[in-house]
Amino acid sequence: MAAAKIKKGDSVVVRSGKDKGRTGTVLQVMPKEGKVVVSGVNIAARHRKPTQVNPQGGIDRREAPLAISKIGLAVDGKPSRVRFETKDGKKVRVAVKSGETIDG
Repeated sequence: MAAAKIKKGDSVVVRSGKDKGRTGTVLQVMPKEGKVVVSGVNIAARHRKPTQVNPQGGIDRREAPLAISKIGLAVDGKPSRVRFETKDGKKVRVAVKSGETIDG
């Protein structure tokens, strides 16, 4: 897989799917699978039986991984693609829409 253009801690917008338009922060990046986990997006509910550790049981809600192609880096609240450029001998990420340098 190519270099990760989305990193942990980035603010992103969901481009497609049931959570289209929602924003969140990247909690985890899985480059080998091509997936990311975004806070508050793609919530999966898991029904748990009562156990000795958790006698109440109940429903666990947590963020499930999302395809990296479904998200875009948030630039002024709107999704943007990312490209790499070399500035002052350093490789930096640049938002395609605005030309704004993301880090560096």
